[in-house]
Amino acid sequence: MSAARLLQRRVAPLLLVAAAWIACAGAAHAQFRDPEWPNTDFGKTLVDLGEIRSGGPPKDGIPPIDRPRFTTPEQASAWLDPREPVIAISVDGDARAYPIQILTWHEIVNDTVGAVPVTVTFCPLCNAAIAFDRRLDGRVLDFGTTGRLRKSDLVMYDRQTESWWQQFTGRAIVGALAGSVLERIPASIVAFEDFRSVHPAGAVLSRDTGHRRDYGRNPYAGYDDVDGHPFLFDAKVDSRLPAMERVLNVSIGDVHRLYPFSALEDAPVINETVSGTPVAVFSRGGTLSALDRGVIADSRTVASATAWLRRVDDRVLTFGVRDGAIEDEQTGSRWSLLGVAVSGPLAGRRLTPAPSGVHFAFAWLAFNPDS
Repeated sequence: MSAARLLQRRVAPLLLVAAAWIACAGAAHAQFRDPEWPNTDFGKTLVDLGEIRSGGPPKDGIPPIDRPRFTTPEQASAWLDPREPVIAISVDGDARAYPIQILTWHEIVNDTVGAVPVTVTFCPLCNAAIAFDRRLDGRVLDFGTTGRLRKSDLVMYDRQTESWWQQFTGRAIVGALAGSVLERIPASIVAFEDFRSVHPAGAVLSRDTGHRRDYGRNPYAGYDDVDGHPFLFDAKVDSRLPAMERVLNVSIGDVHRLYPFSALEDAPVINETVSGTPVAVFSRGGTLSALDRGVIADSRTVASATAWLRRVDDRVLTFGVRDGAIEDEQTGSRWSLLGVAVSGPLAGRRLTPAPSGVHFAFAWLAFNPDS
């Protein structure tokens, strides 16, 4: 039985409730009420409430992590395969890895990184790992899961106003804060070994979350089949790419460029200019998929991909692959997937992240059809 069919069978009773909720909403958003959300202002909405569907669990039924604990990379290696995917973030020298084997069960971590209040999010249905600065207009928000989806993407809520937020865009779509947008924090999905090699003294989110979950197992077994169909996605799938193809987007201003992972297999380094900005795309195979087999450690490998501005000081670098390593032509320095020069004249220098992220193609194109 396919992963999508299994998920549909499990949540069918809840979908009946969702259908009733949608029918009641109609066009009269201002009069809509939901006993689960007494503090949400449904009179302020940027979207048709009919587009928002129950994903199955209730409010915070997928519990966020509010008091994250961390361990060292060395300690984490006892339970984390070197090839397992983690969400890597670095703010003011504070480097942290959030294993997707944990985020799959929680989807949201409210944290503080480098003195910046941060919310780290992962939507398994969109394969979207996105981090946000959770400060807005002088106050710090913290986020939970609504249990609802829009275009198959996680809909979050902030506990301060109970406004609903689209994870994929970082925009509040329902409630008092509708229209507000969170600032994104650069985040990359890479193998744990890639994070550890660059940040041996970094911090890794611990399995000691305060919740009992089967970390290391994938509750979405088989979901990332490139020939599959996204769960609870009713819109027409963009025909330019397979729906479940992993893609890296690079977005400079209003220009969005996509790099399908199938194309990166033959081009592990790409030197580009996007909207007048020199950009480099780095990719490397060998990262385990978190959405393939029932046990992540048994899953097939896929690529990891990152994007960087290729200007260092007043010089634009051109990158290539030499002896299996990423190297710039100008100085012969060698670079990691995380944009850090690991040897050569520029050793220790860091590239600036380009606005980018990795997602399933259907999700990116649903929100950015002009890409």
